[in-house]
Amino acid sequence: MRKSLITLLFLLICVPVHALTPTEEYIRQYNEAIQEGADGVIAGNRVAAVSVLTDFYARRGFRPAWQDHPRFQALLALLKAAPGHGLDPEDYHYQTLAEWPAASDDPRQQAERDILATDALIRYGYHLHFGKVDPATLDPDWNLTRRLHDKDPVAVIEAAVAAPSLAAYVDSELAPNGPFYTGLRQALARLRDIARAGGWPTVPNGPTLKPGDESRRVIALRARLAVTDSQLDPQAERPAFYDPQLVASVERFQRHHGLTVDGAVGRLTLRALNVPVETRIDQLRVNLERTRWVFRDLEARYLIVNIAGFHAYVMENGRPVWDSRVVVGTPYRKTPVFKAKMTYLVLNPTWTIPPTILKKDIIPAIRRDPGYLASRNMVLLDPSGQQVNVADVDLQKLTVNYFPYIVRQEPGPRNALGRIKFMFPNGHFVYLHDTPSRDLFERADRTFSSGCIRVEHPLTLAELLLDDPVNWSRAEIEARLAEGITQTVNLKTPITVFLVYWTAEPEADGAVNFFNDVYARDPAVLKALQEPFRFIPLR
Repeated sequence: MRKSLITLLFLLICVPVHALTPTEEYIRQYNEAIQEGADGVIAGNRVAAVSVLTDFYARRGFRPAWQDHPRFQALLALLKAAPGHGLDPEDYHYQTLAEWPAASDDPRQQAERDILATDALIRYGYHLHFGKVDPATLDPDWNLTRRLHDKDPVAVIEAAVAAPSLAAYVDSELAPNGPFYTGLRQALARLRDIARAGGWPTVPNGPTLKPGDESRRVIALRARLAVTDSQLDPQAERPAFYDPQLVASVERFQRHHGLTVDGAVGRLTLRALNVPVETRIDQLRVNLERTRWVFRDLEARYLIVNIAGFHAYVMENGRPVWDSRVVVGTPYRKTPVFKAKMTYLVLNPTWTIPPTILKKDIIPAIRRDPGYLASRNMVLLDPSGQQVNVADVDLQKLTVNYFPYIVRQEPGPRNALGRIKFMFPNGHFVYLHDTPSRDLFERADRTFSSGCIRVEHPLTLAELLLDDPVNWSRAEIEARLAEGITQTVNLKTPITVFLVYWTAEPEADGAVNFFNDVYARDPAVLKALQEPFRFIPLR
């Protein structure tokens, strides 16, 4: 009731009073009907954006928005191009609008076409800005909001309708911008071209192909790579010979698919080579959607951890200024996806064992080996934080249900957190940290942690985040670490951390890296993308 009164006052004050044309009168009647709970179906298409749509027309005095023929054609072209974003034009009434009688003099048909076109634009803009899929329905840890913040949605749609170029406005104001999203879109277009041309050939199964081999399988390998690798000459003098040029192409393929780079085609490389182009297209669509969930209203500087890519980097003004290989949680102790603010770091940290690891690993180990704690430089603390003498404790009485202690690992070379940790307080007890297990960074698959993120280049990150060459130079950081004393250092400028899960990620040169779906999350996103449109309220 209050909303209706506000709308009425707005119309009385702001909208010039004039007799409504027949088309405007139909729009007014439709507005009132759907506000009162009417079905809202036009030509078999349900209008979803009831609140925004009715406010939009009320502010316009019920004037239609799409009577101008070039403007309507621009909308059709925009919707037809939705597959370029990995979206389906039919979610936006495309076929119905494209087949609508262009020269209809029927005011009711004119009104219905206009309403349906506006609903299509609202739907499309909503999906480009927030994504079609609500990530909170797929991941209980999701904590990013779906809000327009200070933007008035009706004003955004009005600006789009009035813009000199509808497509340019939508791309710049509603779709994610920047090289990441653009890179994925360009890769999607390339793969769709390949699919239309028949895809790529498969490489027959067989033993590992190695440099110097000569066989018909090498011919198939060369043909397969020539489709996606512009640097490989498909017209080799000896096409069946596994020559150095083909080795280099295989290594490039391995590097872009998260594989061990050895130039040989073993089981895992063969499997990646034979993934159909349609599957890779779906993978890009899934990750375009994930990008829409995250890449909006970004700060100038932020830190991304791509869990599936085992990779972290800091972005500043649209370009990477630090990157590092990382180790993430095992499939049984997954690193969660969420957003938080990093506010401080700790030099020479202690490690207070989190509850899950304590129950699953530490308590059983203590019961098996009374010397376990001492051998790992760990101590027992009572609830007040006072150290307890392990010799005074009957370790065999301790169970996962009875353990009145805290276990802490003291600073040192074997501390699981290494020499530094980066804290962004969250309910998952997850953070970035150094590690003494440096060999794990050389593995192609780096799912070895209990949920936290181990960083290959932590000192470079610390120097970047502290951003104080006088007091916190690299030399000063290393000197403090050498003292072995635990020290907390607040960041003068906190940084937002995004823990994301992307199985496709573009590079600056236009190439795209494809990663294994280590947590098996892609199918659920793809399934949701392929489902019919449904309205998801902002929150």
